[in-house]
Amino acid sequence: MKALYTTLFSILLVHAAAFAQSDSSQIKVQITPSMPTIEVNHRGTPVTVKRIQDIGNKLVDDFAKTSRPCPPFCVHPMESAPGVATIGELDLLDFLGKDVAQGSGLLIDARMPKFYNSETIPGSINIPFVLFTSSASHILPLLGALTDSNGDWDFSDAKVLLLWCNGPWCDQSPRAIKALVKEGYPPEKLRYYRGGMQLWKMFGLTTIQPLSNEVGGS
Repeated sequence: MKALYTTLFSILLVHAAAFAQSDSSQIKVQITPSMPTIEVNHRGTPVTVKRIQDIGNKLVDDFAKTSRPCPPFCVHPMESAPGVATIGELDLLDFLGKDVAQGSGLLIDARMPKFYNSETIPGSINIPFVLFTSSASHILPLLGALTDSNGDWDFSDAKVLLLWCNGPWCDQSPRAIKALVKEGYPPEKLRYYRGGMQLWKMFGLTTIQPLSNEVGGS
């Protein structure tokens, strides 16, 4: 657990995201008509986020599955917690370009490290949901929260957090969000990407393997 906190702290120190669009002349499958690609910075490495250009491409990995045992893999509601906005793919890209690029927000992959290291959304940092559910108070200082003279949490300078996990059937990011709200984190400073890795890959959007910085989905 201590090693995870140390790694998290080092990541938070260097994490930032740039945001730029590139020439669309060679892009046949664009993100939107006015957005061919987006460039972000994943822990110091520029990554161009785009959609897979092969129009015959299909998912063949675990994210192509339609049915998993429920419980625990049940369909989750749109709202992860009262007051927390649920967002989509374009909102996530906008969050990277504004909140993360300006240092006021964090895109959090709430899955366990083995999933993050195998494949993640560019610009994400890994804070496993268990770190929130076991004792979220230990994480709060790393997210910009302070304690006042009475020992109460002050979230005035806390970062805006956008959390995600494997998809609409995954409860890891909702559990992390509920734990943060329980500790007093303002719901208006939290976002939930319900689509997660499954919908991100269904759109053929770029992913990255953090350990090797290998880019996929292009």
